[in-house]
Amino acid sequence: MAKKRYKPKEIVSKLRQVEVLQGQDATIADSMRQIGVTQQGDSSEDRLTL
Repeated sequence: MAKKRYKPKEIVSKLRQVEVLQGQDATIADSMRQIGVTQQGDSSEDRLTL
């Protein structure tokens, strides 16, 4: 399955959403879940996938 390439405006929008959620005392994990971002672990580094 091919990954979708997000435009810079879409990334900034998601980051702003996280800032709002953080201001409402949501944890980072909860914030990421709510905006549809998952964390994928790999042996060399952790990556965030939109």
